[in-house]
Amino acid sequence: MKSAKVAVLKTKPESVVEDYIKLSRMAGIGEFLQKGKTTILKDNISWHFPFPSANTTPWQLEGCVRALREEGFVDLIDVHNNTVVTNPYKGEQLNKFDVIYKKYNIPVKYNFKKQDINWIRYEPKGKMLALPHIFPEGINIPEFFIGKNIVHLPTVKTHIYTTMTGAMKNAFGGLLNTRRHYTHSVIHETLVDLLMIQKEIHSGLFCMMDGTTCGSGPGPRTMKPVQKDIIMASGDMVAIDAVSAKIMGFEPMDIPFIRLAHEKKLGVGVMDQIEIIGEDISSWNFNFNVGDNMASLAGDLFWFSPLKVFQKLFFHTPLVYLFVFASYFYHDFLWYPFKGQRIFDQWLKTDWGRLFEKY
Repeated sequence: MKSAKVAVLKTKPESVVEDYIKLSRMAGIGEFLQKGKTTILKDNISWHFPFPSANTTPWQLEGCVRALREEGFVDLIDVHNNTVVTNPYKGEQLNKFDVIYKKYNIPVKYNFKKQDINWIRYEPKGKMLALPHIFPEGINIPEFFIGKNIVHLPTVKTHIYTTMTGAMKNAFGGLLNTRRHYTHSVIHETLVDLLMIQKEIHSGLFCMMDGTTCGSGPGPRTMKPVQKDIIMASGDMVAIDAVSAKIMGFEPMDIPFIRLAHEKKLGVGVMDQIEIIGEDISSWNFNFNVGDNMASLAGDLFWFSPLKVFQKLFFHTPLVYLFVFASYFYHDFLWYPFKGQRIFDQWLKTDWGRLFEKY
């Protein structure tokens, strides 16, 4: 008997919002979220610039809102986080999230603004793998998240440090504050810890993942967009990440955070134990690869090579701002103007790009 369920559908621009509603019902959204509770929409802004596959799509966000409201979840609120290389205010505007917020009257909170969200000390009930060692003074989480449903809205894409990024990685920015870069050397264990915390604090978890345009290469930003016309949903964060990894061409249980989460029974990472409903994905293999860019090569040196002995010197002191500036400068002033903008402009000529421009 299969112990997890993931819904997968092929879609097209003219029906994608309705397909998201159908998809969520196939995946049993009402079984995983608690009625009468506030539901947090946790979109993904990997980059404030609009770049195909890097960020939640406007049709994904709209499909999520409509699906939730049709299922009776009316108290919805979007929560943004800040990162060292992304600007959430610019991101929500350039990626057209603000259009959806206005159309459906969705309020927005920012987890880095004290007037929006208070951070409190949290003592996890389950045994942590990494966070107590990274934050010996205590783990802080947003008080607002406790007792609420959450729906994650990632995309199908690769990641330079975790091979792929999806439902589990989407919690990273929301649940950890701006010192989350401390965890990069134990990122897989950190994602497992965060999933355990989510299961303790949230009244329900669900994920809708967009693969209309997927990302291959040194993600989550500097990728090669690949049109695949798929969307996925599940109430099992491990299972949907496993399916995403599998169709991209990776063995899910070879990815440490999927394997560790499966072993800790936080979800299902073994494909034979996952029921796929909708499309037959048995022959799908996108043959994606991760690769490196200038920023990731530098990161690899300090997070995973013998130079990691200098991590505290470089990343736990004001010297970290040198690396923050270098990453920001590389992505925003070198890669995007000279390469990313051309890729985005070409994508705008596709069916999905034309839909983006209509929002």
